Order: sequence, then structure tokens, then C-alpha cells
Amino acid sequence: MKNYWIKTFRRLAAATVVAGSSMFYSAMCYASAFDVATNLPYADGWQAGDNGGTGFGPWSFNGTDLTPAGTYQAMSSTSPIGTSWTLATHSNTTGLANAGRAIPGGLLPGQTFETVIDNPTGYHFFRGFDVMFTSGPDNNAGGNNTAALRASVFNYYGNTTWGIDDDGGSSSSGINQATVAAAGMQIDLTLTSATKYSLTMTPLNGATPYTQAGTLNGAGLPIAWVDYRLYHGISTGAEDPVNNFEIRRMSITPEPSTLALIGLGSAGLLFFRRRNSDPT
Repeated sequence: MKNYWIKTFRRLAAATVVAGSSMFYSAMCYASAFDVATNLPYADGWQAGDNGGTGFGPWSFNGTDLTPAGTYQAMSSTSPIGTSWTLATHSNTTGLANAGRAIPGGLLPGQTFETVIDNPTGYHFFRGFDVMFTSGPDNNAGGNNTAALRASVFNYYGNTTWGIDDDGGSSSSGINQATVAAAGMQIDLTLTSATKYSLTMTPLNGATPYTQAGTLNGAGLPIAWVDYRLYHGISTGAEDPVNNFEIRRMSITPEPSTLALIGLGSAGLLFFRRRNSDPT
């Protein structure tokens, strides 16, 4: 009788694990946050306070330092990556165009933030553009670079490759801004723990991706805000496919309930394996 109930329990446990796995793969299809530049709120342009999609906070232009104000965030339909949110600048020597939004609840371990961007092609000494992952908009006030992680191109003595700044300092991805300008690039940031990350930069023209794992800068934690910034050369407006910094979409996956399901499925599988090794 004992063996009968043990076998029955094992069958039930196996069915539970299989069902949990199916639920896991189904839940992986859902994002906790998603937005794309073709969403309805941007049909009349891109303004501070716009909020399309789901899961992100409204767009903020906090930290923008440009004259005249309010004319350097727009929409573009001519980018290689398609209709995009667009940052433009007015000078080769000064000015910062910035757009950011909150990640409510912060990016959690196990989650991946993904975005598709297209960068300018020109070279301007001591100018550039970046994507910053940080704790809030105040970390960007006045052009501050305080971030848990920063991916950027900073044109200094001919450097035109994307670099990564984290707790360990700066490193180069080897991906040139001209490569990205040809077709765009996808950036995937995964938190592997509360303080560790894995970042992959994938040019969309088929060039070799770059992946780096490291430790986040504690001064920018938790990651509750993402900023896109352009402090580059002169742009000629929304329909400038050469000198603007453009963002196509952004998302966070999986949703928090999926993370809980992963833990539940793993615990169930571990328990089943232990019971299955019982010789009785």
C-alpha cells in the first residue's frame, strides 16, 4: 500500500511539474512593460507626459538643456529602424537633448530590459550619446552621469565605438557607431542578481553582437529609470536620418508573476527529484 501511494504521488508531482513548465513557457510570452513609437499617443508628436503602451511611466524631458526649449524631441519616419522617438540637438559644442521614463517597481533580478535604437553618424569632438540605467531623473539633472550602467559613444580623439560603464569602469564593445547607424541596434540588459548584470548589444545589420557581464554601479541602484541622451552635433529636425538619436521600442520581460512561477516550478522539480531518489 505504501508503494502504491508513493507511486501515485510521484505521478501527480510529475504532472504538476509538466503543467508548471507549460504555464512557464506560456507566461514567457507576456511582458511587464512595453511601448513602441507607433502607439496612438504619439500620433500627434512626442511630448513630455506622453505614455503609450503599458508598464512604463510617462516620458519626461527632465535635464534637457537646449535653447529654444521644447523643439528637440519629435517623431521620425525615415530612420532605418522605422517610426521612432527622436532626439535632436542644435550645436556642435553645447546642449543636451534628454528623454527618460520610470520603471515602476524597478528592474528585478531575472528581468530583461530591451530597446532598439539608431545613433547619429557624424563625429564631433567631446560630444556623443548614451543610454543610462539609473535610480531616477535627478541622477541626470544637469548632465550628471550617475548610473548603475551606462552604454555610450563618447567622441574623444577619434573614439566612435560604443562603450559600457559599470562599477568596474569603462570597456569597449568594439561596435562602431557607423555600424549601428546603418541599421540600428538592439540592447538587452538582464539583471542576474540585485547587483550583477549581463548586457548584449546586437547590431541589426548582422554584425557580431557583443555581450558583457559585470557589477552594477551602486550609486545608480536600484534601476528604476532609463534615460536616452544626445549631446552630439547639429541636427536638422525630426526627419534627419543622419544626425538624430532615435528609439523604436522598449520592453521588460518577463512579468513578475512569471518570475514567481519559475521559482515554483524549480522548487517542484527539485522536490520530485528528491522523492524519486527515495529507495522505499
